[in-house]
Formats: sequence, C-alpha cells, structure tokens
Amino acid sequence: MNKHYIALWLLLLTAFVAFAVSSAFDLPEIAGHQLKSSEIYDGIFGQSEIENFDLDGDTCFTVPDIDKPESIFPVPCDSTAQIIMLVGDSMLEGLGPRLAAYADKNGHTLYTVMWYSSTSEVWGKSDKLKSYINRLNPSYIFICLGSNELFVSDIAKKRDKYVKKILADIDTIPYVWIGPPNWKDDTGINDLIKSNTPEGAFFLSNGMSFERSKDGAHPTRTSAAEWLDSVARWMPQHALHPILLEVPEKSAGKAKRIFVHQPSEQ
Repeated sequence: MNKHYIALWLLLLTAFVAFAVSSAFDLPEIAGHQLKSSEIYDGIFGQSEIENFDLDGDTCFTVPDIDKPESIFPVPCDSTAQIIMLVGDSMLEGLGPRLAAYADKNGHTLYTVMWYSSTSEVWGKSDKLKSYINRLNPSYIFICLGSNELFVSDIAKKRDKYVKKILADIDTIPYVWIGPPNWKDDTGINDLIKSNTPEGAFFLSNGMSFERSKDGAHPTRTSAAEWLDSVARWMPQHALHPILLEVPEKSAGKAKRIFVHQPSEQ
C-alpha cells in the first residue's frame, strides 16, 4: 500500500515540476490558441533583477538607483541673443574686456557696472543693482564679488543677508556668480555664496592658478581673460542657465556701456 502512495506522489511531483517549468515560457500555438505563461514560475522562484540579457553579445545588467536623483545637467543652451549685465568690483577690469569679446562674437549686448572696492554688503545696502536691472533690462547677469571679503571674520553672520538681498534683486533673471580669485585661503565667502545659490549658478574660482599684477591680488589682463575662458568652458555642461559663448577670435572687446562707481558712493 505504501508503494502505491509513493508512486502516486512521484507522479504528482513530476507533473508539478513539468507544469512549473513550462509556465516560465510562452508555449506554441495549439489548435489556434496561444498558450501563455501562467507566471507561476516567477511567483515561486522570484523574478530576476537582470534586464536586457543579450544572447548574441554581452550581458547588460540594469540596476536602477532609486535613491539617487537623475542629474539635470547638462541643460540645453539658450542660443538666443542676450542682454548681459556684468556687475561687481574691480575684478571687472580684467573680466569685462574678455566678456565683451564673447558678446561681440555671439551676438550679445554687454553692459558693465563696476563699483571699486565694493562688497556684498555695499551692494546689499544699496538699490543700485535693482536700479540698473530696471534701467538696462538684462536677460542674463554675471556677478563677480567677494574679493574684498576674503578675510572677513564670522562672514556668514555678517554678510548672509546682503548676499540674499543681491539675489532677491536679481529675482528670476538667469545668472552666474563668479567667485573671487583667491590669493590666500578665505574665511568663508565662497561657502557663503555657494550656500545661497542653486547648483550651476556659482563658479568657484578658488584653486585656479593666476598670474597676478603688482598688488598680488588682481589677475593680469591675460590671466583674467583665461579666467573668463574657464567660465565659458564650464557653462555648457555645468551651468543652470547656459548661454551661447563660442570662443572669439579677438582677445578683447568693449562693452556697449561701462558704468563706474567709486568706493565713497552709497
């Protein structure tokens, strides 16, 4: 009697294995009916996490990273003509002519607003930035500020509100803030700017190699031009709002108009 039960269980087990294996695949059409997988195989043995198994070539493993958001970069370049406003301190003496050459090459119009010895505090306490924005109606802004604030102690506490005021004045206008060309380690101005700007809106200049003028701080005109070239090379892959900046044949140009303010002005 036991032998009969054993034979019966073996028969059932054989039928079950055959059914499970066949259920893993779509079967041929029989009598006009397409037999489909019952998917019982996946339910019992689990579905493979390997996707795109290529029998004719290499095996491709696709393992999605659900915890890591997809990067938005590079962002499509805006190739339309821009009204550019370059704003900042005396570093604009070197950056301005090179940016003007880029503007001429790419069909942009450049206005330069240079405030000697200025800082984020000076601009933040003033309404000059907002006034120039209303007057010139720029579609793109480059800022270069921070060189006169490299060694301010407790800078996050002292200057954070002024950096925020500058960015509030810019509002929704696309921009890039070009960080200062450090000649020594700073006390936090670069970190302060970076913490207030979205990814792709701050260009870190600290760590770059510059040839300096006699004061030991300002890059030479040639080095400043290379500095601006670095910004232009960075933009296509890393800027939040890249614009057309093809390399110009000439080394320098002239802004449509240059506005200059002295340290004593408020």
